[in-house]
Amino acid sequence: MEVADRIGRAGATLTPAERRVAEVVLEQPQLVAFGTVADLAEASASGAATVVRLATKLGFDGFTGLQASVQHALANQLRPAAERIREPAASDAISRHLQLEVGNVTTTLTSLSDEALAAVVARLSDTTGRVLVLSGDASLGVAQQLVSELCSLRDGVLLVDGNDVAVRRTIALAGEGDVLVVLDLRRYDRWVVEGARAASAQGVWCVAVTDSLLSPLASLAEHTFTVAAAGGGPFDSHVGTLALANLLVAGVADRLRAQAADRLDRAEAAWRAAESLVDR
Repeated sequence: MEVADRIGRAGATLTPAERRVAEVVLEQPQLVAFGTVADLAEASASGAATVVRLATKLGFDGFTGLQASVQHALANQLRPAAERIREPAASDAISRHLQLEVGNVTTTLTSLSDEALAAVVARLSDTTGRVLVLSGDASLGVAQQLVSELCSLRDGVLLVDGNDVAVRRTIALAGEGDVLVVLDLRRYDRWVVEGARAASAQGVWCVAVTDSLLSPLASLAEHTFTVAAAGGGPFDSHVGTLALANLLVAGVADRLRAQAADRLDRAEAAWRAAESLVDR
């Protein structure tokens, strides 16, 4: 969505009140598309003047220009009612979760920019530098999977964890050619944000995987990938995040095909010789 891109670029310059309005724009685009300035002001606990000021700061000709852009984006996303009415209603837990998780994956992957994805995959495939992965506690499982699979394809992949001393040492020793992939969703772990800020300040190329372009991680990154994380229970879903991680790994495998194939062959030979795995 064009509005999301503009909010991401302007994020660091927004006032707290403007950020509240921007969050509603990102989270409730239907309210912007079909509501009024007053509706958006009420939903964001701000004033009408703040809504108009945000629209102008984003480069639109007032609220009308902002609204038209959101309406155009929704028109391209929403499927006809004739299609949606044929979907089964979420009348049980399985159907509800199925719809939520399919929605998380679809929203996450369809929001990606081809250019940004290609740029990130290229950096992750550059074996002259290391890949450092920094994650909040909630998304740690996805981060560990990402590290494990990238390690199978190339050298120099490291999960940044441990105590404050170890994390700060690893970041301080990061080189100019290294890449930092940072994953976290709101509410953000303070040590993750501080670690990403330190890495960015010393020139490390950063990629953020987070839930909003207004995340504190987004302003620190060269590229930000937003993930949908709607959960059917009390916790966020990480299915969309995992789908994005799988896409990144597939891209790296494709770029490093010959080298990666050799590494996987050697690993397979070692497992086979030791009978480490059971097929049946």
